[in-house]
Amino acid sequence: MILKIDSIKIQLPEVVGKGYGTYWRYKGRYRVCKGSRASKKSKTTALWYIWAIMKYPQANLLVVRKVFRTLKDSCFTELKWAIRRLKVENHWEVKESPLEMTYIPTGQKIYFRGLDDPLKITSITVEQGYLCWMWLEEAYEISNENDFNMLDESIRGAIPDDVKLFKQITITLNPWNEHHWIKKRFFDTSDDEVLAMTTNYLCNEWLDKADLKVFESMKKNNPRRYQVAGLGEWGIVDGLVYENWEEKAFDIGEVKKISTIQSVFGLDFGYTNDPSALFCGLVDTKSKTIWVFDEMYKKGMSNEAIADEVTKMGYAKERIRADSAEKKSIDRLYTLGLSHITAARKGPDSIVHGIDFIQDYHIIIHPRCVNFITEISNYTWAKDSKTGNMINKPIDDFNHLMDAMRYALEDISMGSVYSFD
Repeated sequence: MILKIDSIKIQLPEVVGKGYGTYWRYKGRYRVCKGSRASKKSKTTALWYIWAIMKYPQANLLVVRKVFRTLKDSCFTELKWAIRRLKVENHWEVKESPLEMTYIPTGQKIYFRGLDDPLKITSITVEQGYLCWMWLEEAYEISNENDFNMLDESIRGAIPDDVKLFKQITITLNPWNEHHWIKKRFFDTSDDEVLAMTTNYLCNEWLDKADLKVFESMKKNNPRRYQVAGLGEWGIVDGLVYENWEEKAFDIGEVKKISTIQSVFGLDFGYTNDPSALFCGLVDTKSKTIWVFDEMYKKGMSNEAIADEVTKMGYAKERIRADSAEKKSIDRLYTLGLSHITAARKGPDSIVHGIDFIQDYHIIIHPRCVNFITEISNYTWAKDSKTGNMINKPIDDFNHLMDAMRYALEDISMGSVYSFD
């Protein structure tokens, strides 16, 4: 296929790469792709939408994630990349306020919405053409199938016979848990209107030796994660560490009115392969309840970036317990304005002790804390490599916000003078 824009000719196979031919050509109602990290699923989808909007002059796109604020650093960034990759920057207007993209020659638009404001999804009226496509990214975050049904119904309405368009919802996800409703609905069924496929990093010809080495190390050192994050297979989850939780919207202001409530914050450091994670919670020791109301979860963050982000979130003056293995980073964050940051008190039994304490509490998670929900629904006890039996130690995975939560609750779980030294 060749894309022609003015005098520019682009050979799409050279730009897109291999592994997605069927995906690219499919025109059925549901196009579903679960894949590993670095499988090109999001980049290929972004390229397809930029190409397709320019090909179909009356098509408009709605891009959705569970939480609106996560769109700018994910789908919006991927679509900007796709515009540059196709060398069509002069044909697109890209706005950050409101988050929106417009194909200048026709006025077609790409809209961005979050499920945390459903009225903004159901009330979209396009200015030119028809709203016929939707991209649901990181669909694993959507735990309630009824939320998807609401989205599905928003891509309705007749398109005249003389208009050469088709309606389609594209769903992309990392398949962390085999019990997710997406598996039963799209992968465990046979439907002419569904393309359900699996891709992985092995079809990504753009990866270099360093990228491939990450997966080879994962394959050797963490076989369970490799099956999902490497090969794109469904995650098999058993032996959850925490089962005492629920996802439920709540009014933070009302919770703060509880006389025995305390705010707690914990920070786990990461960088290249792991995210830096900030846990933001409210805890009531009387009712034994933890409310999880906010989070930070990003890779590649310098200390300066962490300080900036925490400040923007409004938590610079809060008492934050941070990973004690990063004492230099803690000192730096203190000088950058996180004036109440202190080191967590780790020790040989601190993980199990912290888990035992938290297991006595009921955890209520605000729907916007999508990374916390992903972690807690995949955080399991490790297994003995020889017997396959579970041991009294959690896996070293899905644990960034889990560790941050333990740090945050230290003073309550251990007492102010408790020590593992």
